[in-house]
Amino acid sequence: MFRRFYDWTMRLAEHRHAGTSLFAVSFVESSFFPIPPDVLLIPLILAQRAKAWIYAAIATAGSVIGGFFGYAIGFFLFEQVAKPLLSFYGYLDKFSSFASQYNDYGAWIVLFAGLTPFPYKVITIASGATALSLPVFAIASIAARGLRFYVVAALLYWFGPPIRAFIEKRLALVMTVFLVLLFGGFVAIKWLV
Repeated sequence: MFRRFYDWTMRLAEHRHAGTSLFAVSFVESSFFPIPPDVLLIPLILAQRAKAWIYAAIATAGSVIGGFFGYAIGFFLFEQVAKPLLSFYGYLDKFSSFASQYNDYGAWIVLFAGLTPFPYKVITIASGATALSLPVFAIASIAARGLRFYVVAALLYWFGPPIRAFIEKRLALVMTVFLVLLFGGFVAIKWLV
């Protein structure tokens, strides 16, 4: 299964709509989708290292714009949309205590969530629901998401061939570690929020 998904993403990298797909995944991940854009970003860069910086820019733009959508969900649709989403992810009961302290450390929280496997969509929605300053949210989101995706792009650009060989040789291990980190992000939110 992992091999088919990996082969599919490597073929997608050659497709003329690869950038559009990356933008879409980055956008929806920042507002409601549980899978991070790295699942697509990494294979795209490994397949076409010369486009690493373009892919990092696309992922950053999609993620930040998607973050504004998540912020809007929290700000305008908290009762109708955000509350059920937070409930779905198991965070609704802890949200009120979290919201009371959120704005004091909002910029740092957005930076932390934007750089880590922590589910970023929770932070974008929480930022809107707590009415975090929009300029603070925007600057922290651009800095965090840009840094995250450009560091990934830089590492893959400079060390791409050995990393690609490692991934292809140990695909099951790489996917298992990725899934553990993804699940760990959700568990961390469950206990920290």
